[in-house]
Amino acid sequence: MVNFLRYAIRETATNLWRNRLMTMAAVLTVTVSLGLVGSALYLKQGAAQASASWERQTQVLIWMNPTSTTGEHNAVQAELKQSPYVDQPCKFRSKRWDYYEAVRLLGVDAATLTPKSTPSSFRCTPVQPDDAAIVVGQFTPAPGVIHVTTPEAEIHAIQTTVDWLQVALLVIALVLLLSASVLILNSIRMAIFARRREVSVMKLVGATNWFIRIPFIAEGMIQGLLGALLASAWVYGIHVVVDDISDPKNPLSLGAQMRLTGWHVFVTDVVVLVIGALIGSIGSAFAVRRFLDV
Repeated sequence: MVNFLRYAIRETATNLWRNRLMTMAAVLTVTVSLGLVGSALYLKQGAAQASASWERQTQVLIWMNPTSTTGEHNAVQAELKQSPYVDQPCKFRSKRWDYYEAVRLLGVDAATLTPKSTPSSFRCTPVQPDDAAIVVGQFTPAPGVIHVTTPEAEIHAIQTTVDWLQVALLVIALVLLLSASVLILNSIRMAIFARRREVSVMKLVGATNWFIRIPFIAEGMIQGLLGALLASAWVYGIHVVVDDISDPKNPLSLGAQMRLTGWHVFVTDVVVLVIGALIGSIGSAFAVRRFLDV
């Protein structure tokens, strides 16, 4: 057993060095493809986390007509207190409060507004994110209500964009993974061709099929693992960048919402390493089966 391990390690190292240019090409292709796979996984987890956070913080804004009466205000407030679809209590914002918020957010665009012409508002958090639509339908026709808004459309648009980006990354990654498998296959085939006489002699003296196959399969697996290790560093680099753009003073920022924990990054890197090892092993095993008559 010890002699076999020495033989496998020596032959694997020899093959990798002999075909070093092909090995480097295969490793780099695996790195890029698995880097894209890891990026897609990171993006998916970050988007899911951000979307869940945004949904938890979704607010329904019930805008009252500036000319609405006190009775209409009281009626809306009483209906909100009895509603099972919103957390209590809902916050009421006066005309002056909404006016200064508009000035702060819009700047010169709010110059035509006045405190008197600015609508007051009720701001409520739905019990469940899906309850927002119920509240919108309940208060849209209410007397004195000019408009009811919720950021569901914006959240849906962001989620759709992220989903399309993830699909694009995965498609590109799959194409590159196929290319990496072909490169590994060609690398193993070249190694087999260079040692065809030696393989024939080994068969004549009684070497088993797996005794001959193992070094070639190990070579492909090492190529896949090397590429996967570089891809794991790529994914960790993305995590560092997201950390850098996260504003600790603004927990609602996109970077802060999409920031994953170290455990999530570790699991993603493990998945990338497993995929790399499988790509290398499968590609080399196919090459051995296809081009080595043992």
